[in-house]
Amino acid sequence: METRREWLEVGLSTKPADHSISEETITSLYARHGRPRPQFVRVPSPRAAIPYLDGLPTHDDLRAWLGDRRPPGRCPLAGDIAAGLSHLRSALAEDLTEPPPERKPLKRRKGEAWPVLPPGQALDSGLPFHEMLTQGVRNALFRSLAGIYLPVRAALGHAVGAVPVGWYGQQDASWVGHVDAIRRTVQPHLRREREFTEWSALTRSAGWWWPGEHRCVLVDRPVVLRTEPVPHAWHEEIRLVYIEYADGWSVTPT
Repeated sequence: METRREWLEVGLSTKPADHSISEETITSLYARHGRPRPQFVRVPSPRAAIPYLDGLPTHDDLRAWLGDRRPPGRCPLAGDIAAGLSHLRSALAEDLTEPPPERKPLKRRKGEAWPVLPPGQALDSGLPFHEMLTQGVRNALFRSLAGIYLPVRAALGHAVGAVPVGWYGQQDASWVGHVDAIRRTVQPHLRREREFTEWSALTRSAGWWWPGEHRCVLVDRPVVLRTEPVPHAWHEEIRLVYIEYADGWSVTPT
């Protein structure tokens, strides 16, 4: 599918990050959550970001804000952004309508998951259109791109311990590509179009980024990213072979 390929190219890009667009978009996110424009710090690799990550919350820190006994003070900005993004994605999902089926719809029992099928078989079987996009765009992109950022995150964790909450920029393309595929096919207008457009622009322009209350760390994209096809994958999936950043820091999955 053309849309999936386009967003996979975004996720694999080694072109320089567009810091101008990234900073403008992140500043808008800060404003949405009641924070002023941060100081932006640019670094050549996730490893080079470590000195600037002290005090930023980890996933365990943010989980404490989801319980009944919340910590004192204000929720960290990363928590506000994560919650806002979750609400946006839920709202986008609620907006989506299934187009009229061209074939007799495939049925399933209540509580049963849709079968995972090759593209041609999925179409012939009457699998719902949005489920085909979920399998062929969102899930396929997620498997490919998570196969890049998870090894990098694991390598970073060996150096820093618990990695603070941040975003993967270009490698967050799975959900953005999924919504974009729906917009291009059956639903061109979204109620929260502006917010989706911001996240889409950020995904196209940024490398990894970590938001703090007053400082946001922006990581340049890698300069080398080698992948190979996943054998027998139905949706042109790839896996990481080697990734290297401008300062020489590199990761080779084991």
